[in-house]
Amino acid sequence: MLDVTVIEDPEAAAVSLDPIRSRLLAELAAGPASAAMLAGKVGLPRQKVNYHLKALERHGLVELAGERRKGNVTERLMRATAASYVISPLALASVQPDPDRFRDQLSARWLLALGARLVRDVGTLITGAARAHKRLATYALDGEVRFASPADRAAFIQELTAGVGALIRKYDAPDAEGGRDHRIVVAVHPTVAPQAPDPRADEDPAVEPEDGESRPPQPPPAELTD
Repeated sequence: MLDVTVIEDPEAAAVSLDPIRSRLLAELAAGPASAAMLAGKVGLPRQKVNYHLKALERHGLVELAGERRKGNVTERLMRATAASYVISPLALASVQPDPDRFRDQLSARWLLALGARLVRDVGTLITGAARAHKRLATYALDGEVRFASPADRAAFIQELTAGVGALIRKYDAPDAEGGRDHRIVVAVHPTVAPQAPDPRADEDPAVEPEDGESRPPQPPPAELTD
C-alpha cells in the first residue's frame, strides 16, 4: 500500500468523493476487509457494499488483498491501494488553476495556484515513475517561524528571495547536456490554528441531519495583515 497517491481521473475523483465510498476507503486503508465485514461497520447490506466496492475497484482505488472460505462462500478481502488520496487539478482540467495567467508574489490566490500546479505535476511524476519502476528524486522542506512584527516578516522574505536567487544563479546550467530542469517553489503563509475534533466525524455519512438541526459553524479564513 502506498502512503499517498494522486487521483487524476475525473470519474475516479467523483467515486472517491461519495460519502459512503469515502467511508469504505477509510476502513480499507486501516486493513483488508470483506463486504460482509464492512457491512456491519457502515450499516449497509452486504450486497450494497459489494456494489460500492466494485465501483472503487474499477477505478483502482481498492484492490484484492486475498480470499478466504467462510462456510460454502468464498469471501474477497479488499484493501485500499493507498493510505490517503489527493485529487489532482487534472480531475478538473478545464478549470484548474493556472499560475501563468497572472503573477503576484503577495497574492494568496497565486500561492494557491502554485500549490495546485505542484499537486498536479508531482502526481504526474509519481505516476510515471511507478510505471517505469524508477525512483523519483524530489526534496521538500517544511518548518515554522514566528515573526515578532510585519517588518521582520518582510525582511525575512527579502533575505529568503535573495538567498534562493543566489543559489539558482550558482547552479543553473541551461546548456548542460544530460541535465534536467527542476521546479522550485518557496512559500510563506500564516499557520492555521488546530481545529477541534468534529463530533460528527464518526457518524454514518449516509445519515442526513434532521430538519432544523444546525451544522457546526465553519472557522473564518486566515487573513494576512501588514
